Amino acid sequence: MIKHVIFFKLKDGSEESVAKTVAVLRNMEGKIPQLISLEIGADILRTERSFDIVLTAAFANLEDLDAYQVHPAHKEVIAHISEVKELSFAVDYEL
Repeated sequence: MIKHVIFFKLKDGSEESVAKTVAVLRNMEGKIPQLISLEIGADILRTERSFDIVLTAAFANLEDLDAYQVHPAHKEVIAHISEVKELSFAVDYEL
């Protein structure tokens, strides 16, 4: 199994902006067959070192992760994230 974890810091870290981006991310649920699980969380501490949102997704293998990357529902998310993110970090690892 492959875990795909991404942290997002938004240009506008307001609650409204974070909530909108969380909704955009959650919109992928049920639309991408290769996606085994999807968790989206908004930071609750809001400290200087905090990122605004974390996404954790699970895939059976690297081929499924690759298919997710080019899926139209994910491409819609990429379009939104490119406009609103200040910074992001990703980690992909195998269980």
